[in-house]
Amino acid sequence: MTSTENQAGFAGTAAAGIQPRRALGKLPRYAAGKPPMVVEGLQGYKLSSNENALPPLPAVLDAIRAQTAVNRYPDPMTTALRTALSAYLDVPAADIVTGAGSLGALNQVLAAFAGQNDFEAPDEVIYAWRSFEAYPICIGLAGAAGVQVPVRPDGTHDLEAMAAAVTERTRVILLCTPNNPTGPGLSSNEVEGFLQVIPESVVVVIDEAYQEFVRHADAVDGIAMYRKHENVIVLRTFSKAHGLAGLRVGYSVAQPLLTEYLRVSAVPFAVSQVGEHAAIASLEHHHEVSQRVQGIVEERTRVVDGLQRLGWRIPESEGNFVWLALGSHAQDFAELAGQQGLSVRAFGQEGIRVSIGEPEANTRFLELCAGYPHSPGHC
Repeated sequence: MTSTENQAGFAGTAAAGIQPRRALGKLPRYAAGKPPMVVEGLQGYKLSSNENALPPLPAVLDAIRAQTAVNRYPDPMTTALRTALSAYLDVPAADIVTGAGSLGALNQVLAAFAGQNDFEAPDEVIYAWRSFEAYPICIGLAGAAGVQVPVRPDGTHDLEAMAAAVTERTRVILLCTPNNPTGPGLSSNEVEGFLQVIPESVVVVIDEAYQEFVRHADAVDGIAMYRKHENVIVLRTFSKAHGLAGLRVGYSVAQPLLTEYLRVSAVPFAVSQVGEHAAIASLEHHHEVSQRVQGIVEERTRVVDGLQRLGWRIPESEGNFVWLALGSHAQDFAELAGQQGLSVRAFGQEGIRVSIGEPEANTRFLELCAGYPHSPGHC
């Protein structure tokens, strides 16, 4: 391996002096949740990707099967979906820009508002850490500089420290609520107070990928914040609550001052006609979606209560997952879970994120925790 290859992080890929951008060598690699190991005599369960364990609604599957004209490009403006979302959210359709999941919508935000400007120093993007692991990758690829502000010990955003981190180079701030992977969400009062001290020239992104699972009485509502603040962009997705992760349908909501730029940075044809019509069908049956979400929330409550009875201390969970701050025991726990047919998501020497899955999977997870000697409450 040459020193250049080592620096870029792509050993063996260079040919005839061709090298990738230096930025790639500085970026972490995204680690997708792995499927469960095959364990004889045990049903395997994937609890590593925060997916909805339930398939799409029957009406949604019918809508998917009805889309046969995949030889044609989809509507680049996703007009039908934006019209449906406009009615559902009570916002102008013009304020909605779709993308390939909320992650695709985020990339469009960064492409529009943060990066490298000619020969100047790169723009800065502030975000909590640990948070969504794709953030530093997306920011780096956009050419911007990420500014990580550690979450508090309870897994919540330190908004005071994030506000203090703002400089003249700050262009975007990311608020992940509920925070993935730690779990807590932000309150309306917290976010309103934060927005009051942030310059109006800074775009504040409220990433609400798990919004449907939130039950906190004072939880922030990104749509309400976007109505009041011109510098707010809300991200939402059909991947989690609606169970359409494989179709990649997400969107942003912002006022015209921002959407005029987001439409320029939007990836053409990012949402397929299959995804668009599936999302519309799911919105048309949102009461059934809500019932399913409530079932997941009830399972989350059962898991959280079970962990607390075992003496485990975990952050408040408002998503479809729980966070175990196991520190140096994280990898060990993940291996033991794998031996029990459970795939969970380990984050280095920090902790474990476990998605709420099928009831049988959740029960097996609790049984594993009952016999594990290094709980966050006992470290």
